[in-house]
Amino acid sequence: MEFCWVSMILLVSYCYLSSSSSSSLVQSGLAVDSPQYTLVRSESDFEIRLYGESSWVTALVRGNSFRNSTKSGFHRLYQYIHGANVNSIRFTMTAPVLTSIITPQTNVSIYLVRTYIASESPPQPNPELNLQIDKWRSHCVAVRNFPGFARDDNVDKEVEALLSSLNKHLTGTTTIIQDKSSYTIAQYNASRHLTGRLNQVWINVTVPGCPAY
Repeated sequence: MEFCWVSMILLVSYCYLSSSSSSSLVQSGLAVDSPQYTLVRSESDFEIRLYGESSWVTALVRGNSFRNSTKSGFHRLYQYIHGANVNSIRFTMTAPVLTSIITPQTNVSIYLVRTYIASESPPQPNPELNLQIDKWRSHCVAVRNFPGFARDDNVDKEVEALLSSLNKHLTGTTTIIQDKSSYTIAQYNASRHLTGRLNQVWINVTVPGCPAY
């Protein structure tokens, strides 16, 4: 049986609860925790968000496939969420699931699969899961939405589209793209949710009003 790597995120429908100050979502009438942000800039095809400090549980996977590496990493995160931590705490669902892709000078990429933990002091994972707790400082992210499924054959195209938009709209400004060799794919929906899907490309940027990251 194939493991459903996004089984914790059952977003049948979604909408933003409020304006730019929050990224909370509605799932079948219930709020789903998401990291908080403030909208810094909005264009027709992307926006820049200032995210506050947040905690994430991260699984590092080395591989050649975005899809397979995300599934592998989330399998470990799923166990942590369901009690495989030193305090045996079970966490409620959050969104999104992130996969950060770092492309080194070799044929093997590094994938950092992450889930947000709405706790200031999350418990350490059980050692056999090989996970780590990451504390993110406040920083700015350029975000592009795209529909459908995030797959090996379309994520690179979406990244290039975001970079093109940034170059178009922000040339001549003091915007700095932190690292063009790495990016993040955010996924909000369960794999069985076939329509109305929400995915995003995230790229760390520095613009006026954003702290250095």
